[in-house]
Amino acid sequence: MPGPGGGMRGGRGFLTEEEKANKPKVTWPLIKRILSYIKPYWKQMAIVLLCIVVSSVLGLLPSVLTGKIIDKGLIGRDLKMLITLIVVSLAVTLGSHLIGVGESYLNNWIAQHISFDMRNKMYRHLQKMSQRFYTTNNQGDIITRMTSDISGVERVVTSTFTSILSNTITLICAIVIMFRQNPILALVGMLVIPLFVIPTRMAGKTRWKLTQESQECSDQVNGILNETLSVSGQLLVKLFGKEAYEYEKYRSVNNKMIRLNIRESMAGRWFMVIIQTFSGIGPMLLYLVGGIMMMKYDSNLSVGDITVLVALLGRMYGPVNSLLNIQVEWIRSMALFTRIFEYYDMPVEIENPENPVEPEMNDGRVEFKNVDFAYDPERQILKNVSFTLESGRSVAIVGPSGSGKSTMINLIPRLYDVNSGEVFFNGVDVRELDLNYLRSNIGIVSQETYLFNGTIRDNLLYAKPDATEEELIEACRKANIYDFIEKQEKGFDAMVGNRGLKLSGGEKQRISIARVLLKDPALLIFDEATSALDSISEQKIQDAIDPIIAERTSILIAHRLSTILAADEILVIKDGEIVERGQHAELVKRGGVYAELYETQFSKAIIGSEEFVPTETEDTDYLNMD
Repeated sequence: MPGPGGGMRGGRGFLTEEEKANKPKVTWPLIKRILSYIKPYWKQMAIVLLCIVVSSVLGLLPSVLTGKIIDKGLIGRDLKMLITLIVVSLAVTLGSHLIGVGESYLNNWIAQHISFDMRNKMYRHLQKMSQRFYTTNNQGDIITRMTSDISGVERVVTSTFTSILSNTITLICAIVIMFRQNPILALVGMLVIPLFVIPTRMAGKTRWKLTQESQECSDQVNGILNETLSVSGQLLVKLFGKEAYEYEKYRSVNNKMIRLNIRESMAGRWFMVIIQTFSGIGPMLLYLVGGIMMMKYDSNLSVGDITVLVALLGRMYGPVNSLLNIQVEWIRSMALFTRIFEYYDMPVEIENPENPVEPEMNDGRVEFKNVDFAYDPERQILKNVSFTLESGRSVAIVGPSGSGKSTMINLIPRLYDVNSGEVFFNGVDVRELDLNYLRSNIGIVSQETYLFNGTIRDNLLYAKPDATEEELIEACRKANIYDFIEKQEKGFDAMVGNRGLKLSGGEKQRISIARVLLKDPALLIFDEATSALDSISEQKIQDAIDPIIAERTSILIAHRLSTILAADEILVIKDGEIVERGQHAELVKRGGVYAELYETQFSKAIIGSEEFVPTETEDTDYLNMD
């Protein structure tokens, strides 16, 4: 018999307002699609269904045998019959439980394999999604679809579907047996069931409301903890002397949550009194009506018959209550599948060509031809951009923040596709190249370096898993980071921490450069690789970059003059258009956008510092501008 809340503990018996507003439309195509994931395991599912049927029927037999134990064994004083019936009843009970264990194992096996298939499909699909998908969708929502939603599918298979079948079979069998025992008492039992169900539903609804309020308080508590106990949050609290303020805020919300938890617990206790009272009415009423019938009207009705009916009535409470809530479980199940299918159906924006073109040469040559691009129709980012980067040459792209510099380089490895125009790599439109070929030949060092939580070696080998120790050392020497690694107690096996937090910005950046060098790409791209670093770290990275770009086709997005001067040509982009191009000295003399950038940004990087010292052979007119 279910406890308070009638199986609706945790609010499972009621829909939230959000769930009511977003109820999925259940259609036959949706059902067919769900069944398609069960189809590969139809044999196992058939065995599960058979086990449920047999287990449900066997589970009711002890109640029927109880009547015979009373009538023939006890009242009939037949010891042999009593022992036989007891043994049979125990055997049937044991058999029912053993079948239930087998059914539970097989059911879980099916659920786990279905979720395994769905997770693999989801992960593979998400890996194909363009960068646009990850910049426009909430990361938490993506992870939720991969974890909680698909885990919910396991519960649907192991709980909802099997619960519907098991409860339906148990209820039908119980009703049939009751009516075969005595139709009048069976009808009396049917009339009693609502007396139990109604208060159970009331209890569940009250507890659900309190649970929701308690959860909201819990979320507030977690929010305060996440904000104030994080590294950055704690620093801010201390610097502004807000310890007492934050403590009072936490204590207030925590106190409210405790009061709600007590109310939720006591609401269940009070309703338990009502539920247990009503659940006791059914058997008493059957005993009363059965006794009157047995004594006054029907001499064939026995004590055992009445006992069987009482036992079966008790077995009906749970299934009836569960089936009354089945609409809620059904809606939630359909909503889970709908959310998962919504992601499955998102189109893959960047597709690998069916018949990729093989380029004749692999020298890293890049060409933009009349390229237009926009993330959304209302805001154009790139407008008619055209330029050519020859093999072995380097180009620096400069311009105000938000002018489209990073967008340009994202189009080369097809993180996005152009809206119009063409981007060529090694003489072939990037949309006609195999994606693996294209991206394996392009190395990008970005401003926001990402390192996995592992060792330095793990992060380096991500670019080339079979790299030798000599190759690792060579790449790190070129990236100007090997001296640092040598000083570590564990060398290449030193841990970098989550997102590389154990390293400084400069150290992470140089490891990132070494990782790209191990990849050995035909084209190297440095996207603001030194913008967030101090001058010492920047100089070390600059010392690493200079010889690298001298020997490889390179694109440099930079705000530091020393980086810009290392390039063979400078492209100046403003509002998505290339407005100037040429060498540093001539661009400064023109007095255009580049000269303005030089005055406001670039010159500050060298004046009063040792970052850049021009040699006698270099044009130094820009240092004496009028």
